[in-house]
Amino acid sequence: MDYIDLGRRVRKQRTQRGWTQEALAERVNVSTSFVGHVERGTRKASLETLVAIANVLNVSLDYLLSGSMNNSVIGPMPKNLNDQQRSALKEILSTIQENLSEWEKDE
Repeated sequence: MDYIDLGRRVRKQRTQRGWTQEALAERVNVSTSFVGHVERGTRKASLETLVAIANVLNVSLDYLLSGSMNNSVIGPMPKNLNDQQRSALKEILSTIQENLSEWEKDE
């Protein structure tokens, strides 16, 4: 599980709404410091809390977890990539996935 990537997605969605960590924490019914830890990837949220965060941010749970998935819509990650290449490819796929979600909203 890539908790740092999950945290980045939470932070991105929160800041796009103009919310503080405190505002998100109140909506999810957790502490502000816990939201900070989740966003930094230093604490693990329960499945129940992740679902609450996804619902409050109006995003899917698979969006929040997508950086942790070994397989994507294009298939498994090629095995011959080094760590830097693998990370770059995950970032590219993540950006495409985020933009596809935005484009679907515009239609």
